[in-house]
Amino acid sequence: MNAPQFDDARLESPELEQHEGLRNLAMAGARIRRVALTRPSNYQPGSDRPRGVLAMGAEARLIRGVLEPACPVPFMAWPGPGLPAWVGPLDLAVILGSTDTPGWIVQCAAEAKRRGASLIVAAPEDSELARVTASSATTLIPLEESDDPVAAAVSVLGALGELGLGPVINPEVVADAADLVAESCAPTRDLSENPGKELALVLADRLPLIWGGTTLAARASRRIAEALRRACGRPALAADADEVRTLLTQAEECDPFADPFDDDAQTQPALVLLDDDKLPDRLSGVAIDLADLAESRGLRVVRISSGETDLGASDLERYITLLQKGLYGAAYLEIGLRNA
Repeated sequence: MNAPQFDDARLESPELEQHEGLRNLAMAGARIRRVALTRPSNYQPGSDRPRGVLAMGAEARLIRGVLEPACPVPFMAWPGPGLPAWVGPLDLAVILGSTDTPGWIVQCAAEAKRRGASLIVAAPEDSELARVTASSATTLIPLEESDDPVAAAVSVLGALGELGLGPVINPEVVADAADLVAESCAPTRDLSENPGKELALVLADRLPLIWGGTTLAARASRRIAEALRRACGRPALAADADEVRTLLTQAEECDPFADPFDDDAQTQPALVLLDDDKLPDRLSGVAIDLADLAESRGLRVVRISSGETDLGASDLERYITLLQKGLYGAAYLEIGLRNA
């Protein structure tokens, strides 16, 4: 059975204004604002600095990516399944959950409470996670069922910034970054000026190899790769520079005279670089080498940018911008391969 053919005409359908996936992406900024405006219960911004911080749950690695360069105490994003032995009354546990938080996280949270650790919990008020962690030492950021993990993480990062454990985060500005992407990638925008549709068109018949040089760009690359795999059912890889270089070296050189509609033709990879123009000097050469290698083999190089360097955006704003552009590209790719 032949793979579905990408039809770019579907990307210009007026019906896309009602497309559920696109509408969900467009509401990302609103979700960030709503969670940020929900006042946490038992919030204690003047509390003593903890000995260490442990984060668990959805987007714990995003918390780590933002906090690690600035956190004045040891920080760890914990993959589980048990609670580390060192967590105790002098430490802070940050737990991001939902209505169906995995059981091991609930157990770790309950154990952290039993040991006397301070807790910041993001979860629905009626969830099991909120119930087992309720105490005078627990700050609860209440979520609704429709809230996504990224919105919860932004709110948690805002609270940690106020505690002096990370950079100061303005959730409103982060939400504005998501809104700007929604505007530029709106279904009413023509393909020629829509970065989401443009990304989908380039990746319609290619295998994405995605590389982000910074910690947060690498995090965004993994999230984007997951979305692309779900959208097209084909491999999409987010990897470090050495792995990407190996795959590019082993890829067959692109034949400019090959029939693009030949079912036997090998699907070529495409190199996707995230914010390669904002890398420190030690990494900018890596991005240039990867791009030169891909182009020398006739492969496409796609760049996703978080905006102009001199705009002074925070790392979190740039992460949200990269992530949302990639997610829009995945959504339009799925639309082009299937009837909207």
